[in-house]
Amino acid sequence: MQETLHALDIQQQKSITATGIDSVSSFSETQIVLTLSGAGTKLYITGSGMKITGFSKTSGTFTATGNVGGVRYGGKSLKSRIFR
Repeated sequence: MQETLHALDIQQQKSITATGIDSVSSFSETQIVLTLSGAGTKLYITGSGMKITGFSKTSGTFTATGNVGGVRYGGKSLKSRIFR
């Protein structure tokens, strides 16, 4: 089984780019929920004025703009995943 790599890039809390995305599960102006390729783990992006600007299922890339307030990976905060 090949492991799928994921990347997340947030620029000045105004735009977000993610790779390794399988699908957009739900979206609104305050929250976007993405499903990551592989294990089906969810990525929760919260904020205000969120707008999806691009998604390619083929390449697994996703982009959005808005005021990014937080990111949760698989139900836990990104900070808790990085600093175990």
